[in-house]
Amino acid sequence: MSQSLEETALSKVKRGPNRASYDKELALNIIDSSLMCHVGQSKDGQVFVTPTCHWRDGDYLYWHGHSKARNVKGPIDAQEKVCINISQLDGLVMARSAFHHSVNYRSVTLFGVPELIDDKEEKIRQFKIFLDKVSPGRWEALRPINDQEIKATGLVRIKIEEASVKMRAEPPVDDPADKDWPIWAGVIPANVSWGEMEQDPIQTKPYPEPTPPNAY
Repeated sequence: MSQSLEETALSKVKRGPNRASYDKELALNIIDSSLMCHVGQSKDGQVFVTPTCHWRDGDYLYWHGHSKARNVKGPIDAQEKVCINISQLDGLVMARSAFHHSVNYRSVTLFGVPELIDDKEEKIRQFKIFLDKVSPGRWEALRPINDQEIKATGLVRIKIEEASVKMRAEPPVDDPADKDWPIWAGVIPANVSWGEMEQDPIQTKPYPEPTPPNAY
């Protein structure tokens, strides 16, 4: 895999370029450690943004939905680029003035024309990769997927190449004149964790709890 992302007129970060990166390994780490992305597309002059779960296999970012869903069928029919953003909040940046409050974050923005995956065996393989990301080892214990479910689920991907990373990981950047203003300043880290599991109330016996993902 190439170690650099493609810097184009679309992917080049223009606002705050000092916080931009085109390092592919950094982008892949953010993609892999996130569960949800937002898919942006245009239809008849109107922009739509759809949240969905995603996963990666090699150089490709995948997502799925109903076979006729707008974020699956629309880009395929139009053969137009989508814009996908994946973001993680790492902390609240508490400054000495309202103007300089900010957040620490990591984000990846990707562009590409989606490719439809229609081969049955490949769809099953990708669904397993996705479930293993959601809960490692759970696929084998599930009721096997059937042909109707496979047909009803649309699967698309874009190549991870035209993209950029933007991130902030620093303390407040206050005006020098404010450095002695008498208020607490610094970063409040965002620590994301899974809560206590809540078993389906219709179940009448306990089962081993699933393994939660590392991603969020």
